[in-house]
Amino acid sequence: MTASPGSANEADYVVVGAGSAGAVLAGRLAQAGASVILLEAGRKDNTQLVTRPGMISVVHTVPQLKKLVTWKQYSVPQKHANNREIPFTRGKVLGGSSSVNGMLYVRGNRANFDSWAAEGNKGWSYDEILPAYKRLENWVDGADDYRGTGGPIEVTRPREITPIAEEFMTAASETLGAPIIKDYNGESQEGLSVFQQSVKDGLRYSSSRGFITNMPNSHLTVLTHVHATRVVIENGRAIGVEIAEKNGSRRIVRAAKEVIVSGGVIGSPQLLMLSGIGPAGQLREHGIEVVADLPVGQNLHDHLFVPMTFVSKKAIHRGIPTYFARGILKEMRNPGSSFMGRTVFEAAGFVKTKFAEGDHPDMQIHTLPWSYPTPNQDEDKLHLVDRRPALTVMPSLIYPKSRGEVKLASADPFAAPLIDPAYLTDPWDTEFLIEGIKMIREVMSHKSIAGDITENFFPGQEWADETALRRELPNRVHSIYHPVGTCRMGVDERAVVDPELKVRGIEGLRVADASIMPSITGGNTNAPSYMIGEKAAELING
Repeated sequence: MTASPGSANEADYVVVGAGSAGAVLAGRLAQAGASVILLEAGRKDNTQLVTRPGMISVVHTVPQLKKLVTWKQYSVPQKHANNREIPFTRGKVLGGSSSVNGMLYVRGNRANFDSWAAEGNKGWSYDEILPAYKRLENWVDGADDYRGTGGPIEVTRPREITPIAEEFMTAASETLGAPIIKDYNGESQEGLSVFQQSVKDGLRYSSSRGFITNMPNSHLTVLTHVHATRVVIENGRAIGVEIAEKNGSRRIVRAAKEVIVSGGVIGSPQLLMLSGIGPAGQLREHGIEVVADLPVGQNLHDHLFVPMTFVSKKAIHRGIPTYFARGILKEMRNPGSSFMGRTVFEAAGFVKTKFAEGDHPDMQIHTLPWSYPTPNQDEDKLHLVDRRPALTVMPSLIYPKSRGEVKLASADPFAAPLIDPAYLTDPWDTEFLIEGIKMIREVMSHKSIAGDITENFFPGQEWADETALRRELPNRVHSIYHPVGTCRMGVDERAVVDPELKVRGIEGLRVADASIMPSITGGNTNAPSYMIGEKAAELING
């Protein structure tokens, strides 16, 4: 249930952040009979801006709408990306980023989780986390050895995709030697496929829809518009969370058993550092008493893509207001019947480049049947796109070598932290993206698709030369909004939490969200975040 901020003061568990992992965790704990208070700085998700899948295109395009459901945060100037301040868009609403993302459902590769376990994270191998994945989903094709049914998160495919996306899958399969497959979340990830989506009947299945709205529970109290300012720690134990309410007043919400921080890859390290848990030198600079000297905020890394746009009538869609208006009207009459009732992405690719190590693919491909803002989306303004139907193909760096950090800007809990993903600081990341661009150019020259491309919008002839392309690349790369790793899970001195997600050196405190990932998963990170919430509940419930 959702309560007024002043009506809840104590519970068995206090969960900070109702995002992709936090809402899952809170829902499962309450389902097991524990009393839970879930704290969310943002608003309720009872708006079509987030419940209707296709509205995400409008939200991310119109700044006045975007600010209603997201945090307005940017990276510090990126030295190796033209000193750009790149948006770090995260959901500020029930469901967190699962309420404002592209709804793509990608678990990651088996090798990702096995590598976590190999680092000493007992219980996190693929075989050990697979049951959590199966429990949380309701897969449209039915249950098998790899997939689950009956879970709170609906996982489906778009009913149809554009003709140009179909052609792309054929061209990519034949050019890159990867098969066309039905389920990249099943036995094998490698291949070309239609993207899976957390959508059904024209509704987004965010963590809040699956685990709060559709799983009402009297044991769960949800407080919105409350900002967590610090975890209250007494004698080495977390006993509650101080919150600032909408009217500016502050109070402490007490946890009889545990506090679980699920504020995401930016919010979680910021809250821990404000609470005295983090790099001692940095905390002292801001006058914060050190409770535990841990590498909080470090190990930040993220996925990058380069949008490549090709004009084609077979892409069908046009990025103009009247076209979107017609889609919205059609969707209102018949939910799920139009492009506004599903994810905006279509074909997915998980393929190997010449850099691939081991048996798993090292590049992801996203396709979008629209033009893309050029050269980037950095400015907080309405970005106009080419009005012609077009296919945007995004070769994506899913295993970056660059590592950055989140730091406090001040001891003010309302001040945005300093976010430095350190994009392209490792030269290997640039080499990988250049190779990805070359691979997509080769795909787009294949006979099955080349005849339907009337113009290479980017990269066009002015970037045909590799030297020119290398100069332009730093101005074109963009975050896929998949940052991870700032509260790293592990068993060594680089770890913030242990394999049970307990913060080292503090009793009664855990972190459960994408920040705990030792290394990033091979694909969109929302489904793994759901899994982390599910796994955390399993650990706590025993």
